[in-house]
Amino acid sequence: MPVVFDSPRDLLGREGESLGVTEWLAVDQKRIDAFADVSGDRQWIHVDPVRARHGPFGKTIAHGYLTLSLVNLFLPQLIEVRNFSSGVNVGVDGLRFLAPVPVDSRIRGRGELVSAREQEDGAIRAIVRVTVDIEGVDKPACVVDTISLYS
Repeated sequence: MPVVFDSPRDLLGREGESLGVTEWLAVDQKRIDAFADVSGDRQWIHVDPVRARHGPFGKTIAHGYLTLSLVNLFLPQLIEVRNFSSGVNVGVDGLRFLAPVPVDSRIRGRGELVSAREQEDGAIRAIVRVTVDIEGVDKPACVVDTISLYS
């Protein structure tokens, strides 16, 4: 269940609040191959299981940008903001890929409201840090600060 904020203004003063974790999501070869098809990145470390067996990770790994794209799947599972007329994804800050996601791993998102500020035009700018955990691995796959603007 996401943490619910009844309005963007309710984000103010809640900096540092944990938004919990999502359910685990399997990252199988089918998902990796589909991302390779869409992105055009068909590098062997992602799409050639035979060759990857002899590579640095012993199997294929998910693209870093596949991991990042799944943050968009995790965000609405972590946070729900209600009663606004416009919500826009402004971008990201502080993106880091810290550990590879091997094929057949399970990942999840962990969220934290880093900041919420009212802008001069009255819109609320919120930064949510999403950490992508890999089941059974101490180091996260990815950490990214997502930036949203609500008006």
